[in-house]
Amino acid sequence: MGHAAPSPSGSTDPNPSADDAAFAAAFANHAPQDIPFRRTIKSFVRRAGRTTLGQAKAFEELGPQFLLPYQPTLIDLAAVFASDTPRPVVLEIGFGMGEATAHIAALLPDTNFLCCEVHEPGVGALLKRIGEQHLQNIRICAHDAVEVLDHMLPKQSLDGIHIFFPDPWHKTKHNKRRLIQPPLVAKLAAHLKIGGYLHCATDWQPYAQQMLEVLSAEPLLQNRAAATQPELQGYAPKPHYRPLTKFENRGLKLGHGVWDLVFERVEET
Repeated sequence: MGHAAPSPSGSTDPNPSADDAAFAAAFANHAPQDIPFRRTIKSFVRRAGRTTLGQAKAFEELGPQFLLPYQPTLIDLAAVFASDTPRPVVLEIGFGMGEATAHIAALLPDTNFLCCEVHEPGVGALLKRIGEQHLQNIRICAHDAVEVLDHMLPKQSLDGIHIFFPDPWHKTKHNKRRLIQPPLVAKLAAHLKIGGYLHCATDWQPYAQQMLEVLSAEPLLQNRAAATQPELQGYAPKPHYRPLTKFENRGLKLGHGVWDLVFERVEET
């Protein structure tokens, strides 16, 4: 979570460390052989960052079990999670370093979480947390979430979607790069089951306002807070499962606000 300074998509460090090389080798070992790992990311800009040997080790040891390779065909979510009984499935888009993801997965052990992130150190960090906390209900797809939605996930297959603190792209001329835009929201809504929810959170008020406008305009979504808590002006109280991250705590201490939005999938009219 949080907003690290983005690097140009596909940028590389000219002086990679031994830790980076170890992680890259581990990543290559578990990449699908018949499908290239695409470097053109549509939903996020690739960020620079250092991997650690601990993350590389987690990738090597836990990758085969918890990494879900991208494939251009629909998947069976129950089979992916090897669930003996039906369980809710939540898609998380952009989990950063996985702090909140691991917390929520531990808090909700009977819910399965499919998590998309293209930041390789973040993937390694979440794998490390999975091992340390003995989590079994997470699978990671290190691929662009838009392509995962388009090709891997059946319509009306998700019980929830989490998007926490996406890059706010502060400059007006960059607002069009923001993730929460009508075409993506339409895709997200189509993949939710009736009654499923979309939960977004941001610490940038202008982005919160845009999110509220875009989500409210989607005919398949209904604002859960609008009817029950009109005094919140469309925003939702922080749901119990979303933790306060270190990044968020720093912002709150500086007087920054945080806005949660929770919308529910409804029947087509």
